[in-house]
Amino acid sequence: MSALFLDRDGVLNVLRPNDYVKSPDELVMLPGVKEALDICRRRFSHLFIVTNQQGIGKGLMTEADLEAIHRKLLEAVGPVDRIYHCPDLERSHSFRRKPNIGMALQARRDYPDIRLKDSVMVGDSKTDILFGRRAGMTTVLVGCNSTVATDAPHLVDYRFPTLLDFAQNLPKGLQNTNFA
Repeated sequence: MSALFLDRDGVLNVLRPNDYVKSPDELVMLPGVKEALDICRRRFSHLFIVTNQQGIGKGLMTEADLEAIHRKLLEAVGPVDRIYHCPDLERSHSFRRKPNIGMALQARRDYPDIRLKDSVMVGDSKTDILFGRRAGMTTVLVGCNSTVATDAPHLVDYRFPTLLDFAQNLPKGLQNTNFA
């Protein structure tokens, strides 16, 4: 069974450069995300959000703040199977923190029917793409992060301008992946 793993900031909502979404008021959804997820729900057995949230580790927000942000996100886009997050600081090198694969392995433990090799990771950063590659997933870069495309093009299987472009081009764009 295939699963879709999605980064949050820069994929579902507007990225706040050099900052964090610290409250629901700061969460601004990207255009077309709800429509994209509606399409993806029909094509994937599971949808997961995997997000590094070191703002918690830095004391800039709390777990309760993050829960409120995610409630607003889900109200905007509809249900997903689970949101996994890692509050650990980047310097901790936590196994749970992307690009390490702790969140992918937790999803597999929680949902034993998924096969990571038949799953897809959609992200907008090198850590997202590395996470997907290390977990054995097909990787999709969305947005215009030229750093990933320049520094690590071999890690990117597919590239789309937006999540909606990805969703609308699933049949053509991922012909070689085994989707149910």
